[in-house]
Amino acid sequence: MENLRLSPLISEDEIRNRVVKLGATITDKFKGKDVVVVGVLKGSFMFFADLIRAIDTDLSCDFVGVSSYSGTQSSGEVKINLDLSRSIKGRHVVLVEDIVDTGLTMNYLRRHLENHKPQALLTASLLLKPDALKEKCEVDLVGFKIPNDFVVGYGLDYQGYFRNLPYIAQVSNIN
Repeated sequence: MENLRLSPLISEDEIRNRVVKLGATITDKFKGKDVVVVGVLKGSFMFFADLIRAIDTDLSCDFVGVSSYSGTQSSGEVKINLDLSRSIKGRHVVLVEDIVDTGLTMNYLRRHLENHKPQALLTASLLLKPDALKEKCEVDLVGFKIPNDFVVGYGLDYQGYFRNLPYIAQVSNIN
């Protein structure tokens, strides 16, 4: 990891402030409803934890695990490694993702969850890379739009490392 150069892109304070605003938006939309927040593992875990604390209504949590990356590039193929642990039928669902780049994973998960017949499905992603989209992908709530660079921190990793950074950093010098 010595050859990597990390350049801060989004500060811890910027993330905290944006997450509070996203939580307030979700609260306004779903206050008093039967809400389940679904986190996409592993990358969204920090965003997910902070976001659910910023939502001021009763909710339950569930998770899905997917793989779609090989190194720093999307493989183009999405695989579910962990599926929902309970039914979301008739419930108001918030799908929480760390980053949308190609759009393939978000679109796949949206279709997968819609097949479970929720009453409503809202998508939220901390990061969106508009220039990396390979297919049209609608994300209801976006924390930050970023350039098409590889980033780590706040749950996002490079080969399992850097998830613990409290900010988002651009990575350069990847061999």
